[in-house]
Amino acid sequence: MNIYNRPIQSIHQVVETRKPSTGKEIRSTGDEFSSILDQKIRETRDIKISKHAMMRLEARNISLDENQVERLKNAVDKASAKGVRDTLVVMDNVAFVVNVNARTVITAVNQSELKENVFTNIDGAVFT
Repeated sequence: MNIYNRPIQSIHQVVETRKPSTGKEIRSTGDEFSSILDQKIRETRDIKISKHAMMRLEARNISLDENQVERLKNAVDKASAKGVRDTLVVMDNVAFVVNVNARTVITAVNQSELKENVFTNIDGAVFT
């Protein structure tokens, strides 16, 4: 007997013996995936500060609160969307040179040092 001559009853038996899915497995996996995706997105938006930039921030007494860090992240996102590789971000009288691809602050300059300063090796600027 070939597969085309099987009785229909046996096909129904196979279908009936399968346990119906409640969909909970899919939802929990989907929730887990969503949680992991959100975490990875947050991680990819993080801003790193180079050792040089950290020394400049400390020497120039520049500190960033959570709001400023978020604004800096948004500025880097905007620069990235425009294809900028190295950007100057000016925010609250402080200038940051940021490598967009690495999302790393290269240096920071406060307001008193902004005057008559030349920024090189940047291909974009974001004012926030």
